Amino acid sequence: MSTIKTGLLMAAITAMLVVFGKILGGTTGIVIALGFALFSNVIAYWFSDKIVLATTRAQPITPYQAPALYAMVERLSTRAEIPMPRLYVVPDMSPNAFATGRNPQHGVVAVNQGLLNILDEREVEGVIAHEIAHIKHRDTLTSTIVATLAGAISALANMAMFASMFGGSRSDDGDSNPLVALLAMLFAPIAAMMIQFAVSRTREFQADATAAKLVGSPVGLQRALHKLHAGVMQRPGNMPPSSAHMCIVNPFAGVGSGLMKLFSTHPPVEERIQRLEKALIA
Repeated sequence: MSTIKTGLLMAAITAMLVVFGKILGGTTGIVIALGFALFSNVIAYWFSDKIVLATTRAQPITPYQAPALYAMVERLSTRAEIPMPRLYVVPDMSPNAFATGRNPQHGVVAVNQGLLNILDEREVEGVIAHEIAHIKHRDTLTSTIVATLAGAISALANMAMFASMFGGSRSDDGDSNPLVALLAMLFAPIAAMMIQFAVSRTREFQADATAAKLVGSPVGLQRALHKLHAGVMQRPGNMPPSSAHMCIVNPFAGVGSGLMKLFSTHPPVEERIQRLEKALIA
């Protein structure tokens, strides 16, 4: 179900690019904006592991330094039928974890020292399984595609706003409605961001469900999510905001309710814990 929802959301943001692109910049505008967004996001995708490991000061871990943790990653990656990811520990006392890498052959799992300090072995296993699930599902690729489309929409809106300041044409067909174009400039980037965050939340639910199946029980991950959420509320992390969506829980603050939930990269922890109850049944 999560895969279908992700596909529908990606189709929606693609359609949005075509529709708003035609309104704001015409065919030429779409090509230019998509080109800029594609270039920047392909670079980020290709070097995603190196960038985030450098910014978080993550340190590689060998089997001799953490034999139990290393064996856990090896066991779970075998169950997931992917190559064993490289294992890192981040010197950050905020409890969190993330996965990165452009494909399973270049996968990375990183855990914060703060997480290792507060979770027991069963809870750590649930977190590791969640991160391995992200690698198995190639979520780095999914997030890059969505970020490219959302970035193109935002670039189009900025180009149209800049052009309007100097009396330039908003569309190469010459018959765009100024009011419609104005509304598109204002709301298209917000709508694209909301879809981008919705995709991120959907991938979190999917990774939770896969983790429960890899471990054989949702209990460890449920307990871990509860502890991590409380820990991050007390001690926010040092993760760059642009990489916050990669973490297992929001590294800066709790997820709000109602409309605020639409602007979060992570689902509410309470909802994730509840859904995990049904993970092994689905």
